[in-house]
Amino acid sequence: MSARRPAPPLPEPLAPLVDAHTHLDACGAGDAASVAEMVDRAAGVGVGRVVTVADDLAAARWAVDAAHWDDRVYAAVALHPTRANALDDVARAELEKLAADPRVVAVGETGLDYYWPGKLDGCADIETQVEGFRWHIDLAKRIGKPLMIHNREADHDLLTVLLDEGAPETVIFHCFSSDANMALSCVAEGYILSFSGTASFKNAHELREAVKVVPDAQLLVETDAPYLTPHPYRGAPNEPYCLPYTVRAVAELRAQDPVELAEISTANARRVYGLTA
Repeated sequence: MSARRPAPPLPEPLAPLVDAHTHLDACGAGDAASVAEMVDRAAGVGVGRVVTVADDLAAARWAVDAAHWDDRVYAAVALHPTRANALDDVARAELEKLAADPRVVAVGETGLDYYWPGKLDGCADIETQVEGFRWHIDLAKRIGKPLMIHNREADHDLLTVLLDEGAPETVIFHCFSSDANMALSCVAEGYILSFSGTASFKNAHELREAVKVVPDAQLLVETDAPYLTPHPYRGAPNEPYCLPYTVRAVAELRAQDPVELAEISTANARRVYGLTA
């Protein structure tokens, strides 16, 4: 993401929508007023609720606070797989407490990331990631909340760990980025696939084919803001208000009416996350 590019203009409203995965803190929100301002901007184009997601303990604390500041905000808490080396006993105890909060609707994002080890200083190695992933799976099952998956270049091993551990009742592959074969494998297991702005990228050929094979009942939409701003604003700052751009791109790929897809994805989000009407 480049701060030199201006933020995208407000899209034509599309309602109802739920941003199934975003990072309000990384978008620049800090206190209750800035959260309200950001969510107001999203609500103005039809994005009435958002799930803000943590990748470390500080972000997890903040996400829960944000969800209590504004009833349009929900939280998901976990340690990102690249940070799994911070999952000591103290972190586990705090995450268990935070995950039990009624404003937390998922355990995530957790999973496996095979891209960053060896490239990012301090990144957890694969063995540590797998151990952390197994712990988060168990936590999600114990508290009865969905498991939100981060998967980067780890399709086979990730599915293997889920099979070995026994997946929670609800598994969400956030920012699904694999091909149609992986999508079909996930669909067969009953997993939910969430699509972000990457589905609008013209060079994401395999992903764009995957978008087409997911049944309506297993599809969510998200921004993953401030990252992955949809075409034609790729590289500009992303926020939840940009979600209608992605939904229209996904609808075009699936040969669906964008309003119909908005209604379908919102109904799915309500069901998956247990959101109030």
